[in-house]
Amino acid sequence: MTEKQKDLCFYRISQAEETIGSANLCLENSFYKDAINRSYYAAFYGVKAVLALENVDFKRHKDVIAYFNQNYVATGYFQGSIGHLLARLQKKRETSDYDDFFIASYKEAREQLEAAENILKEIKKYIESQGVSRFFQNNI
Repeated sequence: MTEKQKDLCFYRISQAEETIGSANLCLENSFYKDAINRSYYAAFYGVKAVLALENVDFKRHKDVIAYFNQNYVATGYFQGSIGHLLARLQKKRETSDYDDFFIASYKEAREQLEAAENILKEIKKYIESQGVSRFFQNNI
């Protein structure tokens, strides 16, 4: 793994940490749809951090998630529950962002935030196991 790959991984996991912080702020201020959106993106950036370690990237979200599930979840690097949480985050974010008259609740937003936090915990463990041992901003 090159330094460039490690740098990109670190950048993306930092982006994930910043975004999970934004999701928390949205939840605290009753912006539930925004909290759902930010929770999904925090997890998505975390997944992209993992892919950066092998210099793999895609333009479409569904391709990123499919590759992650096929090459990291199905092969046992991550538990199947991570794939399920990621799918739930994606579906709820799409519903929240695109469905007319969707009203998000505190409970839904909190569940999405907790799912993203769980995904990021596991992703950070994996990244550290791969030798990217920089200081993470938050103890997610």
